[in-house]
Amino acid sequence: MDYIQQPLLIERRSFEIISEIIAAEHPGWQCSDPRQEAVIKRVIHTTADFDWLETLWFSPHIITVLDAALRRGCTLFTDTTMALAGINKARLARHHVASHCFISNPQVAAVAKQKGITRSMAAVDVALAMPGEKIFVFGNAPTALFRLLESGEQPAAVIGVPVGFVGAAESKQALTDSGLPGIAARGRKGGSNVAAAIVNAVLYTMEAGDD
Repeated sequence: MDYIQQPLLIERRSFEIISEIIAAEHPGWQCSDPRQEAVIKRVIHTTADFDWLETLWFSPHIITVLDAALRRGCTLFTDTTMALAGINKARLARHHVASHCFISNPQVAAVAKQKGITRSMAAVDVALAMPGEKIFVFGNAPTALFRLLESGEQPAAVIGVPVGFVGAAESKQALTDSGLPGIAARGRKGGSNVAAAIVNAVLYTMEAGDD
């Protein structure tokens, strides 16, 4: 059987197919910001789900906000090791961006037990206590997103796409209502893979703009 074997060619053909399907099956869809379009298409590439054409919410100028924070060398915090693993570390390193997931940190486990909260919530508390500019990336834990919003802190940006049935849609609605700069998924859909895809898309559009 003849099939494409080179990774870059596979990815390029995947995005060609995505554009073809959008043109054929969603002819009225359009996005006024090509950088937001790049984020949406990368999430579709990750999930093979075209519902994402209408699912993602972007606060005003959020790609510019994320771009600037990453170029300043902010620190990025994820709620799961899966989201952290999926983010392109080489591209983060080019901008001197540190990245952490504290979900398995012994200090976080101790704080969670002491306070009677989830480890995801405790991880937010630990992250907030650290110095410097921060981007939070949530793909799994609504409680973590709620904790950040309840803290009153003002991170550089929040990517909020927790998946699930208990608190997921509500936490993302709270983000869209908060006034914080961010990207969110409407409804129940989301996931750590989606969170990582959004970060990677922003990183790729940054470097494309530098060419």
